[in-house]
Amino acid sequence: MSYLAKNYNRKKIAFKYGKGSFLYSTDNKKYLDFVQGIAVNSLGHAHPKLVKTIKDQSKKLWHVSNAFQIPEGEKLAKNLCKKTFADYVMFQNSGAEATEAAIKVARKYFYSIGKTNKNRILCIKNSFHGRTIAAIYASGSKKMTDGFGPKVPGFDHIEFRDSKPRFPNIRNKIKKTTAAIMVETILGEGGIKPIPDKCLKYLKKICNEKKILLILDEVQCGIGRSGDFFAFEQSKVKPDIVPIAKGIGGGFPIGAVLMNKKVASGMVPGSHGSTFGGNPLAMSVGNTVMDIISNKKFLNNVKKLSKYFLLKLNKIQKKYPNVIKQIRGRGFLIGIQLYKDQTEFIKKLIDNQLLTIRAAENVVRILPPLNVKKNEIDLATKIIDKVCSQIK
Repeated sequence: MSYLAKNYNRKKIAFKYGKGSFLYSTDNKKYLDFVQGIAVNSLGHAHPKLVKTIKDQSKKLWHVSNAFQIPEGEKLAKNLCKKTFADYVMFQNSGAEATEAAIKVARKYFYSIGKTNKNRILCIKNSFHGRTIAAIYASGSKKMTDGFGPKVPGFDHIEFRDSKPRFPNIRNKIKKTTAAIMVETILGEGGIKPIPDKCLKYLKKICNEKKILLILDEVQCGIGRSGDFFAFEQSKVKPDIVPIAKGIGGGFPIGAVLMNKKVASGMVPGSHGSTFGGNPLAMSVGNTVMDIISNKKFLNNVKKLSKYFLLKLNKIQKKYPNVIKQIRGRGFLIGIQLYKDQTEFIKKLIDNQLLTIRAAENVVRILPPLNVKKNEIDLATKIIDKVCSQIK
């Protein structure tokens, strides 16, 4: 009997240890892990540099209050700002906390300049911004909000379509009370759907016209996963606020909100806090992850190998056009959209010792570590090809 609450439908597999792209189960099976904690283990399992960092820092200092200066956090904030659009960083523990804090930053900015009525956030319907009470209402998904009423006010929703216009009637959705537009640069849970560069530019143009803020949620698609450090960099768009998490900790819990100088002006002492956010242990890990992933050579390799992977997957799609509808994504945030429900497909992949996870629209989500090897990609495509041949 398990004493854990039943809010997860867990697969009957448990793991003893992991190494790189692989997990080793308690029944001595070796699995190719292309879930990686849902885009969290950006450098795979037990990366030697991360192991050393945790070991060294754990001997010195784990936690101190944010009432004091934390040099490791100062260093990581500087690294993030020097590599990105940001002027300031606010550390959290998770992606949900980061998106919540991003909403607070946007609202507090307008409050601080005397525009107290500008407090509504415009989001994509059925997107994903976390599981807190506010974040589920930001996502606008009935599946996530059912049973968690009353409704949290302050959120409006737009559609994001696969066909043009991508954002129908978006201008009509922006009211005098709108403070910001918040979207995932690449929709993750929503089915691995990148927002095209032209559309991101359009959103920024509207934000400039209406004098509102652009929040780009890069919790899943950021930190090198797209092949660029941030997925929005390809579009040359500069957001005002970006929540991050997942990959920046390489498996250790870290969240953060990156912001420009203008919006950061509202975050005065006492306006936000976090007990564990920015602790020395997490910050040390984040600095090591940054050193590795922000390297141009590393990111170029992500681009090169992900293009190779996508090319192989598109060949499989052409081979099995009645099974696979579309290959989606960018970098190592990949989706295989099936014609049928993906449950059987994912189960067969597990039976062949490849771990993946589902997303909306019958999508099988594939999230290898960013340092995956070419022969591991070949192994994955071989298994996917085999499973496609078994689907009727």
